[in-house]
Amino acid sequence: MANGRNPKRKGHDSGRDAGGFFALPWTVLDCPAFSRLSHPAKALLMELGRQFVRDNNGRLLLSRAHLAKRGWSSNDTINRAKAELLASGFIFETVKGHRPNKASWYAVTWRALDRIPGYDPGAVELFRRSAYQDNQPLRNASLTPASGQGKRITAPTGGLGRLATTPASGAIRGSFAALSAPPHGHHLDMPSVGVKNYGSYRRLTRGCTGLFSALVLSN
Repeated sequence: MANGRNPKRKGHDSGRDAGGFFALPWTVLDCPAFSRLSHPAKALLMELGRQFVRDNNGRLLLSRAHLAKRGWSSNDTINRAKAELLASGFIFETVKGHRPNKASWYAVTWRALDRIPGYDPGAVELFRRSAYQDNQPLRNASLTPASGQGKRITAPTGGLGRLATTPASGAIRGSFAALSAPPHGHHLDMPSVGVKNYGSYRRLTRGCTGLFSALVLSN
């Protein structure tokens, strides 16, 4: 990471604003682990980059007291973002802090660890450069089984069954169904009735069983 302390040195970029800066490799920005980070975790990673000067990778701070001056007000947000960066391999804890006033130290893993006195025992041996590249997704293992996508079954294993349209014992005839013809035969097949004259009236006599007499006006 360049710090821009010597603006007069050969090759200085005069096309940018003056002042120090830190370089974040594209390898970090383009890796899947970085894209999965929450916004607070990405912002906290920038805070660590701001602290780096040249030879202090391993003594970077993420304490509440230090970050409060940078606008971080929630201890819970800091702790969640820090846990994300540690789990994703972007940072490494070189010193475990403790109460009352011992802050933890951290190093970013896209740079080599600087040898600084005061690390916890085993910190140098456990540090892994580019550890964030080991944290790659496994083909969306939670969504796709190892054997590939299976075909969804939409029919019974024994094949499609045929739905019966009648009861097994045969069709049932209704007990109270209306008859299609009168009980005495079809009305068009019945004989005509005879006529007897009585004065100015004509009387219709029953021509067959079931018909009744009626009076009608004569012509």
